Amino acid sequence: MESPVVDRASLPLSVEAVRARYHALRDEVGAHVTVVAATKYVPLEQLGRLAEAGVEVVGENRAQDLERKYAAYGDAFSWHFIGHLQSRKAPIVNRICELVHSLSSESAARRLEIPALVEVNLSGEPSKSGVEESELARFLELGVEIRGLMTMPPPTTKPEDSRPYFRRLRKLAERYDLRELSMGTSQDYRVAVEEGATMIRVGSTLYETGERKTRRN
Repeated sequence: MESPVVDRASLPLSVEAVRARYHALRDEVGAHVTVVAATKYVPLEQLGRLAEAGVEVVGENRAQDLERKYAAYGDAFSWHFIGHLQSRKAPIVNRICELVHSLSSESAARRLEIPALVEVNLSGEPSKSGVEESELARFLELGVEIRGLMTMPPPTTKPEDSRPYFRRLRKLAERYDLRELSMGTSQDYRVAVEEGATMIRVGSTLYETGERKTRRN
């Protein structure tokens, strides 16, 4: 009989392993690229191990988790918000974060007091957040400090499939003279960096434990 699949996010993180992966990744992408450790699946009680490993910037997806984790670890990290930003959650994000990667609504923009990247939906997928390319100019006039752009390509097993989306985002940023590009995750960050990413959002690249599901008779 097959045992349940192990949830790797719930397994203890090794400080030494995360440190080695983090520094290897920093060396690989270069000093001009900010490595944002995505902590959506990192439990509160394990977050301190990232600080011990030398991780400097973390990205949270949910405002309630952001608030809890910041209360416990405070200035151990620079905090970014990388999930869908609801306007009613903007005050929490304003208080804690130095940057939002995912601005995509006018209502959130009106309540935002910190710099942001506009999330652009280049794939046209209705399930994804983000503004249409044609709406970007209007967002740049909303009074928020916009430092750049972010996008999420469609899911794929081939990193190279993400390249056209990253390239389009870079050209869009160049058109509006925006310097920051948040693009690329654990699966496709190498392609993103080749196309000009200045920030990558990675999780499993740092936290992979090597555990596999096991079988028992």
